[in-house]
Amino acid sequence: MIDGRLARGERSRTAALDAAVVLATESGLEGLSFNQLAERLGVSKSGLFAHWRTKEELQLAAVDHAEARFTERVVRPALHRPRGVRRLWALHEHRLADISSGDLPGGCFFGLAQFEFVARPGPVQARLAAALERWHALLERIITEAVELGELDPGTDPQQLSFELNAHGTAAVYESRLRPASNVYEHARAAALDRLRGLSPQPHLLEA
Repeated sequence: MIDGRLARGERSRTAALDAAVVLATESGLEGLSFNQLAERLGVSKSGLFAHWRTKEELQLAAVDHAEARFTERVVRPALHRPRGVRRLWALHEHRLADISSGDLPGGCFFGLAQFEFVARPGPVQARLAAALERWHALLERIITEAVELGELDPGTDPQQLSFELNAHGTAAVYESRLRPASNVYEHARAAALDRLRGLSPQPHLLEA
C-alpha cells in the first residue's frame, strides 16, 4: 500500500511538472502559478501543495524537470553518434528538432526562461545559470574531443565555438516565433554546418 501511494504520488508529480514546463513556455516561468497549473491538470490546488510549498519551489522543480527533459530529448540521442564532430553536430540537430517539434508552445523552456530571469537575481536565476553552464561544459568537452581526434582544427577554441553553436540555437527559439519558422531553422542549421565544416579537416563527416 505504501509503495503504491508513493508511485501514484510520483506519477502525479511528474505529470504536474510536465504541465508546468509547457505552461512556462506559454506565460513565462514567473507567470507559472498553482492556480494555473491546477486548472490545466484538472486537480485541486491543495494537491499541488503536497509537492511544493511555495511558487519558488515549483519554479525550481520546473527548471530541473526541463533540464531532465532536455537531456532525454537532445543530449542522450546525440551521444549515440560517434565521438567528435558528428556528435557535436548531432547536438545542434537534435536541439533544433526539439525546438521545432511543437511539444513546447514557446519552443524552448531555457531559451525563454533565461531571458525572463536575466535581471532577476535569486535562486531561480542561479538554477538557470547552472543549467546553462552545464550545457556549455558539455559542448566544450565534445569540441575538445573532436580536436583531439583530428576532426576539428587544433587551434579551435572550445569556449568560442560553444558560444556560437548555442547562439544559433537560441536565436532559432525566438525568431521562429516571429518569422517564418522553416526559414529560421534552415538558417540556424546552415550557419552551424558551415562553421563546423570550415573548422574540420574532415568535412565529409558532416552530413548535408
